[in-house]
Parts: sequence; structure tokens; C-alpha cells
Amino acid sequence: MQKGFKNLSIREKEVAVLVAKGLSNKEVANQLFVTEKTVKFHLTNIYKKMGLVSRAKLIVDAIVNKWAGELTAEVSGAEPEVSQVIAPQDIDVSETILPVGK
Repeated sequence: MQKGFKNLSIREKEVAVLVAKGLSNKEVANQLFVTEKTVKFHLTNIYKKMGLVSRAKLIVDAIVNKWAGELTAEVSGAEPEVSQVIAPQDIDVSETILPVGK
């Protein structure tokens, strides 16, 4: 199975983008009108489909591969605007702990 953002469902992409922008599970749930349990379910599927093991790795993947702006384009059929692409300074990683050497 191929791994990556493009292989996620629309809902999984919505969750991934919101998480990559720094929202908590509760904030994502409120924004998407679902339960936190549903958000956790989607995150489990996202991690599996993307070959990731943590929220921090998801955020890093969003920065490195610049996929956060693709969601709007996919839904509307338009190209993402520069303002829609997530930038490193837009992500709060102050509480994220990344393993050394991985």
C-alpha cells in the first residue's frame, strides 16, 4: 500500500490538516462536529496509512511535504493559495518532543 497524505479519505485529510495546524483532539472534534473518540479513530487510520507513529511526525510531514494546503484544492478543484499552505512558523511545536536520532 502506498503511504502519504494523498491516500487519506477527505475526512481523514480534514483531521490531519487541523492537527497539523496545532489543534487538540477536542478542538478538532468541535470544529468537525464529531466526538473526540471519532477524531482518535481517524488519527489511528491516518498514522497507519501514512506510516507515521505520532502527532509530532504528522506535523513534521505536513511541514516537509507541504500538504496542508491541498485539502481546500481537492474539495474545490482549485489550486491552493500560498496562504493555505502551512508554514513552519504557523505550527506550535513547543510541547512536542521528538526522539533524537529518528
